[in-house]
Amino acid sequence: MTNHALDARYLLCPLPVIRTQNKIKNLNTGDLLVVICTDPGAINDIPMWCRINGHKVINTATAGNEITITIEANNN
Repeated sequence: MTNHALDARYLLCPLPVIRTQNKIKNLNTGDLLVVICTDPGAINDIPMWCRINGHKVINTATAGNEITITIEANNN
């Protein structure tokens, strides 16, 4: 398992989801991706995308205007 980060701050929908999708497809199953974004819609959009595509949301957190979403990749 390897940890990765994606800075999607100041990007508006749908870019945080698209960037997450592009990043996660290059990860191995079990790798963790921490996505940091500021688009309020991402707190719903990224977990929904994960459910549809079989990835697991480990944690979501909000601090100020930043949202952090930790995802475990499942690229089987």
